Amino acid sequence: MVGLFWIAEGDVYVGAKPSGLAPGVRLTSEGVLGLGDRQSALYPWEDVTSLTVTDVPVKSLMRQAAVVKDLALGTVKQLAMPVGTGMVEAAPPTMTVRVASSGREHDLDAYVAAAVGYPQTEVDLSRTLLSRLTEGAATMETTLAAMSDWGRSWQGGAPRAAERERLLQTWVG
Repeated sequence: MVGLFWIAEGDVYVGAKPSGLAPGVRLTSEGVLGLGDRQSALYPWEDVTSLTVTDVPVKSLMRQAAVVKDLALGTVKQLAMPVGTGMVEAAPPTMTVRVASSGREHDLDAYVAAAVGYPQTEVDLSRTLLSRLTEGAATMETTLAAMSDWGRSWQGGAPRAAERERLLQTWVG
């Protein structure tokens, strides 16, 4: 995970990589691909004029404390409640990827990948990067290729904050 992007084996997603019918957004060489129930569509890059993200949770001390509290309460509930009492896990929060294409705006949902939110610097760099992807085919192809190459070569989990910022700055150009 680098900024708002989940990069796995050369595939680039905005937010978490979805599975099944879960909502998600994948950036491909062909365009912006909406994934999941009720939002499956491809918006070709030549038609995309703007790409933005809203509802992004920003990392803060309050958000971190809330996550710890929710984890603690969830553990207590699991220990106290017998199995099969109808408890349903809440879905992760979503952010909205807005694609302006062919004179219309399309809102796509993507699950948030960072439990405690994203650092503000990474949010800002990610938004700049998304904007740059709409500047033309050469910029988009070069940037997505660099992101995909990194994803194919990276070993291990998410890089540390300084490395994530360096990667985003490199990809922004």
